[in-house]
Amino acid sequence: MQRDYAVSVGHQLSINSSSVKEVNRLLDDGATIPFIARYRKEVTGSLDEVAILAIKNLTDKLAEVDTRREAIITSLEKNSLLSDELLSKLNNAESLCVLEDLYLPHRPKRRTRAAIARERGSSPLPSYYSSRTGLQSR
Repeated sequence: MQRDYAVSVGHQLSINSSSVKEVNRLLDDGATIPFIARYRKEVTGSLDEVAILAIKNLTDKLAEVDTRREAIITSLEKNSLLSDELLSKLNNAESLCVLEDLYLPHRPKRRTRAAIARERGSSPLPSYYSSRTGLQSR
């Protein structure tokens, strides 16, 4: 789900959203930041390299948050743990930190070989050997 971040980025950086759209379009077409700053001033509204870099970084950050949000929602749906309340909280989360904090209680636990063996009924070795040999463990 590719969103248009121009309005959000423009608001956060106090830049016209049409300039943000044009910068993102030029970056997607393969233009470099110095090229955009030097030769595309009429398109971007005379933005300098610092502003163009800030637009690129913020757009990338928002895209990363959306990608992680989709992965978390997919995982929760697969495990039948997604409620309407949790879905609205996830959709309203603005940062990766908030997303991970919401996901933490529902995150699947890591299964190690030892945990799998315990689930299958294995017991620790010292108690096994002590019952077989008649020796007591210390």
